[in-house]
Amino acid sequence: MRARYGVPLTLTAVGAAGLAYAAGFEVRSFRLRRVTVPVLPRGMRPLRVLQVSDIHMVSGQRKKQRWLQSLAGLRPDFVINTGDNLSDPEGVPETLDALGPLMEFPGAYVFGSNDYYGPKLRNPARYLLERAQGRHGLNGNAPAVGVVHNPWEELRDAFDAAGWVGLSNSRGRLKLEGIEIALTGLDDPHIKRDRYAEVAGGPESGADLSLAVVHAPYIRSLDAFTADGYPLVLAGHTHGGQLCIPFYGALVTNCDIDTDRVKGLSTHTAAGHTSYLHVSAGCGTNRYTPVRFACPPEATLLTLTARD
Repeated sequence: MRARYGVPLTLTAVGAAGLAYAAGFEVRSFRLRRVTVPVLPRGMRPLRVLQVSDIHMVSGQRKKQRWLQSLAGLRPDFVINTGDNLSDPEGVPETLDALGPLMEFPGAYVFGSNDYYGPKLRNPARYLLERAQGRHGLNGNAPAVGVVHNPWEELRDAFDAAGWVGLSNSRGRLKLEGIEIALTGLDDPHIKRDRYAEVAGGPESGADLSLAVVHAPYIRSLDAFTADGYPLVLAGHTHGGQLCIPFYGALVTNCDIDTDRVKGLSTHTAAGHTSYLHVSAGCGTNRYTPVRFACPPEATLLTLTARD
């Protein structure tokens, strides 16, 4: 009895304990990542940028709402929202309530696929299969059918009313006490809504700093931003891999970026230029896979400093 069943029962118990930890604790263990990025002109004062991403709000997620509200206490110079705010068509009011204190600060945003469409139940193992086959999102997959349409227009109107700048295939500027930040953004490459030709041309003259923003860090978007000379690209989408192996890292990225850059600060090189890239692991999950393992939910406070 002990020889035949001892090992399987032990493995089952370990697996159950891991699942309970991933779904019951880590998915609600919100963290703040702090990163310093030397991208400012010499002599310019440091700027504090709060990046929030992949909230995936579902009605009733009170702890997540309170944590997002508390981030206003960081007093950032401005906020960048890199999309996927929703995972529930009914979640707009609670998303806006959670982000309300942050909307008192200057900010900008792009949308992700889950802002437009509700998630569908799918086997998580398909992410591994799609990675092996080089298929991600609608980039090589058949178009999604029968999806729920989220009320993203309500989200857009509220962000715009608060003064946040929409960057979906567009440019915008933020003015911060004598400092001008030029921003260039793309709509979500994961569902082929990116139109780089509409915003091409590189950093704007006359701005103190130019930044690039996109939801999903697909290589084509990173190549375009980097080749045009943007010093820093901000993205989300990957959830940091969401289910990671301790001391190894992520297995998937849900896009064509490599797993070594699935979250945090790295660099990207294209056409002889190198840009900093920051990918947020986000603070939420798809409502059908509400688990995280070795990848806590997060927001990031980036301190931009002068170049060496």
